[in-house]
Amino acid sequence: MSACLDTIAAYGLRSIGIGERLLPKRDFTLCEHFTLIGSGLLWNLYFGILAILFGFFLANAIAMAKANRRWWLRKPAEWFIFVFRGSPLFIQFFLFYEAFVLLPKMGWDIDLGFAEITVETRWLTRAWLGALIVLILNTSAYSAEIFYGALKSIPRGDIEAADAYGLTGWKRYKRIIWPTMLRLAWPAYTNEAIFMFHATTLVFFSGFPAWRQKGDALYYASYFADKTFNPFVAYPILAGYFILLTLSVITVYGAINRRLNRHLPQEARRKLRIRPNVIR
Repeated sequence: MSACLDTIAAYGLRSIGIGERLLPKRDFTLCEHFTLIGSGLLWNLYFGILAILFGFFLANAIAMAKANRRWWLRKPAEWFIFVFRGSPLFIQFFLFYEAFVLLPKMGWDIDLGFAEITVETRWLTRAWLGALIVLILNTSAYSAEIFYGALKSIPRGDIEAADAYGLTGWKRYKRIIWPTMLRLAWPAYTNEAIFMFHATTLVFFSGFPAWRQKGDALYYASYFADKTFNPFVAYPILAGYFILLTLSVITVYGAINRRLNRHLPQEARRKLRIRPNVIR
C-alpha cells in the first residue's frame, strides 16, 4: 500500500508536469498503470470540457445563422457544417497543425496607431491550444446541425402562442424558441458530448505532439502496451476510465434533461437514448 501511495505521489500529476519526469522502465505494477493512465485522463477532461463548453455557444450561433433567411449568414454556416462534418477529425488535426506551423512563429504585429500589439502564434502548435481549437470547431459543426434540426422541429403552436402574447424578437427567442430547441435537441446532444470526450484520445496521435511526454490517457496506455508487449492490461484500464467518464456525462446530462422537461407530464418527457458513434 505504501509503495502504491508513493507511486501516486510521484506520477499522479505527471501529465501536467508535476512529479517525476522519468517514466518507469521495467517491472510495471498495476498501480503504475492506473496512476499514469489516470494522470493522462486530466488532458482528456481538459480537452473535452472546454471543447463542449465553447462549442455549445458557437453551435447555437451557427444553428441560428443556418436558419436565417439572409443568404450571407446562412451560406457560411452551411459550408462550415458541411466541411467539418464531411471530413475526418484525424485529418482536421493534421491539416490545422500544418497550417499553424506555417504561421509566423513569433507572432503578428498589429499596429493600432497609438500602440502596437504582438499576437503570439507559436502556441497554436501546442496541443493545449491548437488541438483544442480543432475540437471546438468540430463539435460546433455537429452540435449546430443537431440544434438546427431542433429549431425546425419546434411546434408551430408554440411560436403562435408567443406571438399571441406579444413576444417578439429577442424575448421570443429567449423564452420560447431557445428553451424548446434545447429540450428537443438535448438527447442527441448528449451523444455528441460523449463522443467528444472519446475523440480527445486522437489529439496526441495526430499532428500535435506530446510535449515532454505530457500525454493523455491513451498516450500512457500505449506506452505500457509497447513496453510490455501486452495490450490486455493497459487498454482495459483505459476503457474502464472512459466508461466511468461516460457514466458521469450521462448522469450530468440526464439531470439537465430532467430540468429542461420538468414542466411536461411524465409520459411526454423525452428520455435520453445513448447511441455513441462508432467512427467519425
